[in-house]
Amino acid sequence: MFRNQYDTDVTVWSPEGRLLQVEYAMESVKQGSACVGLRSNKYAVLGALKRSVSELSSHQKKLLEIDDHIGVGIAGLTADARSLAKYMRNECLNHKYIYGAPLPPHLLMGDLADKHQRTTQTYVRRPFGVGLLVASVDPRTKNPHLYQTCPSGNLYEYYASAVGARSQSARTYLEKHVDSFPEASRDDLIVHALQALVGSVSGDDELTKENASIMVVGTDEKLVLIEGEALEPFLDRLELKANDDEVDDDQEEVDDVVEAMEES
Repeated sequence: MFRNQYDTDVTVWSPEGRLLQVEYAMESVKQGSACVGLRSNKYAVLGALKRSVSELSSHQKKLLEIDDHIGVGIAGLTADARSLAKYMRNECLNHKYIYGAPLPPHLLMGDLADKHQRTTQTYVRRPFGVGLLVASVDPRTKNPHLYQTCPSGNLYEYYASAVGARSQSARTYLEKHVDSFPEASRDDLIVHALQALVGSVSGDDELTKENASIMVVGTDEKLVLIEGEALEPFLDRLELKANDDEVDDDQEEVDDVVEAMEES
């Protein structure tokens, strides 16, 4: 993308009917580290890749707790995400204080989308340069939900989704296995999330307990963050699954060779 006379302000339309500053904000989401989300009939799971600016620094947190029934995964500007997370926490606390009950996630997401949209309609604020995946359980219906926000103010609900850099491979994996998600167990969903993240790891890096994190919320389970040593059993299970797949592929190749020899 190149600078032109129509991208100096967020309220200026280009002749093609585009708001270029909003598109630039959406581009920052694509450059953030990958984050995936998926849900079953009982659980919603978020997975994220954590980045470190150097070998001497710790990894940045990409999964944030909002309430006992709402968690957020971020891709884009972490500072913008912290500001939005603070707003979401305040909304949850205010609702619980006034009504004595947890805030339904669809109400929070509607307010959050409006907050995104307001920045695209006034020149005194720039759009938020972050995309959010929000995993939640409705406290009234006990149904899990997965939402995705966009700097433009659009709000989507998904069965599974991925955002961030190199997230296309994660989306391809999720699309391939989406039919198995509704009846999947908690541990199976976590393994699916980790497997989706494998294709989004940059370069020669591998998915490890240091650069991966998982967040789970369920109809019978409050929000919990899984990382570090607690993530090790799921990574081991992922490695075993990969080895089994390789054995199956090798066996298929042998069967194909034998079949070709018999035909000849």
